[in-house]
Amino acid sequence: MNTKKRLFGLEILAIFLLVVYVLPFYIVVINSAKPTLEIIMNPLSLPDNPTQFFANVGAILDSVVVRYASSFWSSVIITTVSVMLIALISSMAAWVLVRTKTKLSTVIFMIFVAAMVVPFQVVMFPLISWFNTVETVTGLINTPFRLLQNYPGIVLAYMGFGSSLSIFLYHGFIKSIPLDLEEAATIDGCSKTITFFRIIFPILKPITITVIILNGIWIWNDYLLPLMVLGTGNQVQTLPLAVAHFVGSFVRRWDLILTATLMAMAPVIVIFLFLQKHIIKGMVEGSVKG
Repeated sequence: MNTKKRLFGLEILAIFLLVVYVLPFYIVVINSAKPTLEIIMNPLSLPDNPTQFFANVGAILDSVVVRYASSFWSSVIITTVSVMLIALISSMAAWVLVRTKTKLSTVIFMIFVAAMVVPFQVVMFPLISWFNTVETVTGLINTPFRLLQNYPGIVLAYMGFGSSLSIFLYHGFIKSIPLDLEEAATIDGCSKTITFFRIIFPILKPITITVIILNGIWIWNDYLLPLMVLGTGNQVQTLPLAVAHFVGSFVRRWDLILTATLMAMAPVIVIFLFLQKHIIKGMVEGSVKG
């Protein structure tokens, strides 16, 4: 009897948590098909005219200030380049740390683990100051490779902040790979580079997909780091920065804000739904085998 009561209580808790987590998404979806006045009057009601969604989308795409299409492609470039570099560099670093059995490699790995708990807010101002100093000293400020308000700086920042968790995940997965495979490759005359890219890296496919998806969702939705590195009103801006343009000091276009938010969320949701099994598979295999 107590077991049934406990299960019933857990079901009620699960339903409550489901409602709590789904409600914000429900509000975004239904209000993206309303004008601002209808949203303010009753944000929880269904839209009177669902075709208003297409009018909102047209207003967003026609907005000169927001430049939604340009922001979308900037987000695609930043996210794609960042996750590819994070996956490549983190896998290589984790492989070296696993196969190098020294106290130094252990210390370096623990430093990466410790970096996972450092909040971005602690280092954001020193990071921007350091970028500015590097630009001034090296003369990059007047070149296409400048760090602030440009692609290289934001990609470099994401590589730094995303590597700690990625190395941690790769480290646990690589420990499950038998060393005999690498020894056999060495006997066959393979170099370290060939051994990694032809033998080790293909085996890392499950955890690589996990790393790419986790970092991709974070980078795509991130607002604070692009705001600090890219700034506002710049030619290069991500979708979260573009959505923020609809929030003025005195006027808030809730219809365009929520529609633009839904448009920004849609690609990530679709990708996650198709690849969620790979996230679970990579996390489980890395933790169990490690």
